Amino acid sequence: MSTATDEILEKLKSLTLLEASELVKQIEEAFGVSAAAPVGGMMMMGGPAAAAAEPDEVQTEFSVILEEVPADKKIAILKEVRAITGLGLKEAKDLVEAAPKAVKEAIAKEAAEELKKQLEAVGAKIAIK
Repeated sequence: MSTATDEILEKLKSLTLLEASELVKQIEEAFGVSAAAPVGGMMMMGGPAAAAAEPDEVQTEFSVILEEVPADKKIAILKEVRAITGLGLKEAKDLVEAAPKAVKEAIAKEAAEELKKQLEAVGAKIAIK
């Protein structure tokens, strides 16, 4: 280290907390920087790769989406949708014909997987989102 940096370091060691706080404010103003810790922490340092590594919020609610209804399987799918949703014949028919459409929303993952199996067993194309 140079003697200039050694002298600065020694002076910094002798500052009180109040003086150090004032020094930080002056440095921020003089150089247009912030001494605040970044909100994302590692995101600032690692860029997109670090952002992808951080865990996202864990999804707890899922929707079962009826993506596609083959014409030859429509009646079987309609019956299954009625059994799952409790809808009347007309409402269930409207739902099936409006595909892609949510059959059930905001349910647990296990329940969503079970409904997907039931609907796929009768020929529907299902997505869980």
